[in-house]
Amino acid sequence: MTTPPLLSVRDLVVEFPTRRGTLRAIDKVSFDIAEGEVLGMVGESGAGKSLIGAAIIGLLEPPGRIAGGEILLRGERIDSLAAEPMRRIRGKRIGMVFQDPLTSLNPLYTVAEQLIETIRTHIDCNDREARERAVALLDRVGIPAAARRINDYPHHFSGGMRQRVVIALALAAEPELVIADEPTTALDVSVQAQIIDVLKEICAERGASVMLITHDMGVIAETADRVAVLYAGRLAEIGPVRDVIQHAEHPYTQGLMGSIPTLTQTSSRLVQIPGSMPRLDAIPQGCAFNPRCPHAMERCRRDRPGLLPRGADREVACWLYEAAEEEVRHG
Repeated sequence: MTTPPLLSVRDLVVEFPTRRGTLRAIDKVSFDIAEGEVLGMVGESGAGKSLIGAAIIGLLEPPGRIAGGEILLRGERIDSLAAEPMRRIRGKRIGMVFQDPLTSLNPLYTVAEQLIETIRTHIDCNDREARERAVALLDRVGIPAAARRINDYPHHFSGGMRQRVVIALALAAEPELVIADEPTTALDVSVQAQIIDVLKEICAERGASVMLITHDMGVIAETADRVAVLYAGRLAEIGPVRDVIQHAEHPYTQGLMGSIPTLTQTSSRLVQIPGSMPRLDAIPQGCAFNPRCPHAMERCRRDRPGLLPRGADREVACWLYEAAEEEVRHG
């Protein structure tokens, strides 16, 4: 008997009502995250990655709303929960690491006050025990002299150190799932690697799953077990990281991979995907990628492809593979 996934997202639809009509930002996206797994979610800015994270933790900015689908945590539906039960899940069972640490940390309170409050909200302990836990967490995420620095305010820390504090805050209540939304974007390259290592190590120690949202395929390659490639609010490809990186199948994924420089590269120019991602009010009919795709056929401009299985644990939303799938089915 297979274990059910920790998180299951089924046909998720996120919409934004406007005066000119309703804009669909996430269009029937489905994926699972297994216990202890790191799922990378990658795509250009505007693909909808952060919206999926916000929908999972119930923090969609109005007027954004979940207009369809289901989000299940260990088989329990959470997308339809009222505000208070959702608040108890957020922090206790699902932790969040945001792109900008200053959106997670209150500048008016010391790091100690913020960590202790979070721990005591979700874990049954007294102030002294909560403080000991908080110091141990800061020490674990690599804050030097944690017992002293815990009394500092967020502005006393550098960007990289602030992000470590945010990771400590996200992990304070020992959540089952951590959603990390572009956790290293604003940091130096050398600091980025350290932050990702800390996040991955601590989650592995605690058996937590991670959904890592980023536009950086290099970070995904180093960190994730599986990768979901998002384009214009739809899944283009999903599968094990090694397979997707070494043999990208969707033309968009191929473009993303071609834009990463390699040490063995002989060409002086990187591959560039022509054009740009469509606006929400101008998503083309059929496959959303068809105006930028070098392999686009008439059907691509007319019909939207669903995810087609490609082997045991990989799916690609592209009409190029329908014929191959038919051959497999009919032998």
